Amino acid sequence: MKIESVLQSVSVFGELLNGIPHGIAILGTDLCILTMNRYLEAMTGYSTDEARGVYGDFILRTNLGIKNQICAEVLKSGESVSIDGNIINRRRKKIPVHFTISRLHDGEGQPSGVLFVLEDSSVVKVEELSHREQSIRSKILGHSSQMENVFELMTVLARTDASVLITGETGTGKDLMAEALHKSSQRARQPFIKVNCGALPEALLESELFGHVKGAFTGAVNETAGMFRLAHLGTIFLTEIGDLSLPLQVKLLSVLDDKEFFPVGGSKKVKVDVRIIAATHRSLREEVQQGRFREDLFYRLNVLCLHSPPLRERDGDIRLLLDHFLRQFNAKLGREVTDFSPEAIDFLNQYRYPGNVRELRNIAEYSANICQGRVVEVKDLPAYLFRPAVNPEMKSSSAMSHPLVQREEAVAARVTVPAGGTTPGGWVDVEKEMILDALRSSGGNRSKASEILGWGRTTLWRKLKKYKMA
Repeated sequence: MKIESVLQSVSVFGELLNGIPHGIAILGTDLCILTMNRYLEAMTGYSTDEARGVYGDFILRTNLGIKNQICAEVLKSGESVSIDGNIINRRRKKIPVHFTISRLHDGEGQPSGVLFVLEDSSVVKVEELSHREQSIRSKILGHSSQMENVFELMTVLARTDASVLITGETGTGKDLMAEALHKSSQRARQPFIKVNCGALPEALLESELFGHVKGAFTGAVNETAGMFRLAHLGTIFLTEIGDLSLPLQVKLLSVLDDKEFFPVGGSKKVKVDVRIIAATHRSLREEVQQGRFREDLFYRLNVLCLHSPPLRERDGDIRLLLDHFLRQFNAKLGREVTDFSPEAIDFLNQYRYPGNVRELRNIAEYSANICQGRVVEVKDLPAYLFRPAVNPEMKSSSAMSHPLVQREEAVAARVTVPAGGTTPGGWVDVEKEMILDALRSSGGNRSKASEILGWGRTTLWRKLKKYKMA
């Protein structure tokens, strides 16, 4: 049987190749590409459909040349060859790889093609990477040029002990970046303490950060250390730093300059040795101009700045992240959903993702719960994606013709769900639509809705109250 026939007749063959964490390409005896796996698609920037029938030299652009003496010798002798080299991907980025080239045979033992296995030396062979780069890449997933730039900068920042300001939209992974910086720094064995500066009122936040002495205020029956003292010798991560009040900004500036502070109600200074990493989704420069953020603190924090790019700017990473999330949720839910249909992928590639990677993860979890087969179809995606209020680029006629939206309208006519329409605005609006979508899909059953969303019942209840939807 010819290898082309095998590729066409065995439906699980593609699933097998896609489960291999290396780049795989199968070429015919004419050295034209027959198929590739998704890992190689991400590495090269070319889809299998684009590459099929094209000479391998044009897709696997390498300093070796796949039609040179090495490849000819493999076809002739049948002995596999392993060699290090580079490929140049579609974005003209050089990627160091380890090639393994093997001959394939048909049922009669005759040469029928060539198997290429490409190990990304900068990602896969982690035993050869520095400890810092290992830590960073083990926490954050991405092959796009935007993320490669982030990885390079993070590797540099991990070698320093200076404060870092991480900027980026909601859901872009700023928390993961902060933790990765800590884990790859010289403070990795010491505490990593996270504090959300927007989660508590000013009085409570001051005590949370700096601690208090006994009797400092009503109810202070015991002394507390505070997060800065708990982070001693380690890293404190101040997320949503833009929400910090002006008085606390003054105190934080003092800690940055002097590494010491007074606990609430205390008269004795406490010295600490901590690295400060801060993060915000706001433009602190604009906050300074509006008088809501101290200019001196901004420049003190902004010595080293790391920007987390939005998902819509990360070329090729959506496919990679979807595969990763699908594996996660298959294991969590006991499902065997293997892939997203080409139509679903096309739609998801065009969506703008106001909630970024966090939203993509929620979409993957929702789809894994809803999907009744092995492949996620367009109808298995959350219906909110098809509403013009959330996705203005979606034509209303296309949205109304979508079966999930039609089913939602039918259910909405029979089931009472909390009010809460949306207008274009961002992740809050999207999250409201997700909740409404899950409630409609579950017939108003909150327990089932929380399962669809991948949340606990208390989380759903808390968000319903937060958005005044309860």
